[in-house]
Amino acid sequence: MTFFRSTALFLAMSAPAFAADPEFTVFDWAGFEEPSIFQGYIDKYGQSPTYAFYGDDDEAFQKLASGFKADVAHPCSQMVSKYRDAGLIEPWDTSKIPAFDTIEARFLDSEVFKDDEGVWYIPTDWGATAIAYNTETVPAEDVSTLQVFVDPKYQGRTSLPDSADDVWALAYLATGTTDWTDVTDEQFQKAADWLRQAHQNVAAYWSDPSEQAQLMASGAVDIAWSWNDGVVYLQNDNYPVGFERAPKEGSSMFFCGYVNLKNGPGKEDKAYDYINAWLAPSAAKALLDTIGYGHTSTVAMDTIKDEPAVKDGLSETNAPILSQTPNSPEQRERQLAEFEKVKAGF
Repeated sequence: MTFFRSTALFLAMSAPAFAADPEFTVFDWAGFEEPSIFQGYIDKYGQSPTYAFYGDDDEAFQKLASGFKADVAHPCSQMVSKYRDAGLIEPWDTSKIPAFDTIEARFLDSEVFKDDEGVWYIPTDWGATAIAYNTETVPAEDVSTLQVFVDPKYQGRTSLPDSADDVWALAYLATGTTDWTDVTDEQFQKAADWLRQAHQNVAAYWSDPSEQAQLMASGAVDIAWSWNDGVVYLQNDNYPVGFERAPKEGSSMFFCGYVNLKNGPGKEDKAYDYINAWLAPSAAKALLDTIGYGHTSTVAMDTIKDEPAVKDGLSETNAPILSQTPNSPEQRERQLAEFEKVKAGF
């Protein structure tokens, strides 16, 4: 699975698109073109959609805002308001999505996603962000708190994601904020100060789960703020990794899904066939095996509830959870700008 993911990331960097069905184009993260996730679409049309890839949410938005054409895109939750404000998307017709009502309510709990104008977002996949650590070099008691990331003992031995959303989720949690949708200036500054401390311990910022897993597997770092899929890669390689999802301050949950792009060049009906294939119960096992993520459909998740990867990385915890639902675009831009300063040493 690590090889597949790395290969997919290479393809994303070396080619603009993976051509297949010329009547439907998906703009997506590398790795999600795995056919088993949307097998129903292939069963109907005999081929995969055409895929174009991006490396992060902000890159995807900028490319679409600059005129790149696709039929659907796969942003994570905090980006949806930007797509709406820019007029890039239109509501979904949920009468054409029979499994829409099986999506767990918490994934639609925002007026950004669903309001009087319609449903703007179909959440499909989710994961956890928490502390990955080398169980042979890091005592379990050290990762009982997020303050491990500022512990001088681990200077030059930690890794954080090169993602403003993920590092701010960490910083807010570490400083006592579990809801980032209504952050005060004082809370922001407290988190920013903590993030500057954490930066002093960072050996490298990782840009994708395979890179994070490789940093740990090589021995370059002992602790990482990690998505659960990076942990799965390490487990598959028999690396001694723990995943602490219940430090006293809590952990984070992110989720992503599909938006219906305005004036897409392909056939609209195929967008609905694609989403329906994604929401099929069989997609859950394929998604878990390929990417390591959970499914937003309660019916689909029920088919994989006993899988070890679900029990170890996606199960409920008693610690606080910061859900990465949308905060205001202004706040997110502020976080982006501050994170760039932190990485630059300012």
